[in-house]
Amino acid sequence: MLDNLLIIFKHIQFTDIVDILLVAFILYSIFVLIKDTKAYQLTLGIILVIFFFLLTQWAKLYVSNRIITAFINYLIIAIIVLFQSELRRFFAGIGSRVFRRPLKIYSLTEKLDDILTAVSYMSRKKIGALIAIEKEIDLSPYADRGTPIDALVTKDLLVSIFFPKSPLHDGAVIIRGDKIIAAACLLPLPPAHTLGENFATRTRHLAALGLAQETDAAVIVISEQTGEISLAIRGQISKMPNQDVLKASLNKYLQKK
Repeated sequence: MLDNLLIIFKHIQFTDIVDILLVAFILYSIFVLIKDTKAYQLTLGIILVIFFFLLTQWAKLYVSNRIITAFINYLIIAIIVLFQSELRRFFAGIGSRVFRRPLKIYSLTEKLDDILTAVSYMSRKKIGALIAIEKEIDLSPYADRGTPIDALVTKDLLVSIFFPKSPLHDGAVIIRGDKIIAAACLLPLPPAHTLGENFATRTRHLAALGLAQETDAAVIVISEQTGEISLAIRGQISKMPNQDVLKASLNKYLQKK
């Protein structure tokens, strides 16, 4: 076996190394794409189908193999349908990845306490809010649907925007770095959801879930009925028991590359 490895290393070329690195990058990107999402379970199911295909082919189980082969013929279409949200987020991320991310995240970190203070205040007062924080994927298409703000993030500005009598309260605020770039923005609703009865204010939570499915944004939701705070990231939404958990979740997600 050692001799075979020596032969392989002896004949390996530069293009082979590039090919291996490219395949490794593609596999890593796929893993990052599906990690902590429903696509992870779906991927395991697809791998299981491929395993049974190889097993039936090796064991010469002709009937079972023909059935699985007929299914695999439609596997590409099934992948596109099942992973449409993840694929959309993946290609959008490739198209909008920028080199200024470290500066944007650093400026956001400085203003994160202002955001959390505003969220805590609105939660206590039961003021409904929807705050989308841009990560790597550009949110300009959604910001263009709202009212331009282009102002530094402050607790008072966020609270005044979502105050019930404000003309901008009905919609989402989009934050890029340390600035609020737009308010009263319309966010996409997800094609499918499993919110159930755990979320009282369905429209805001659905909008947050929809944006989290299509982009890598972190979306904070405050229920105007209960004051509960939720966070939507990577196509999933969950309730935040307190401000410390919200801060830790945001820091961990936004700092992650």
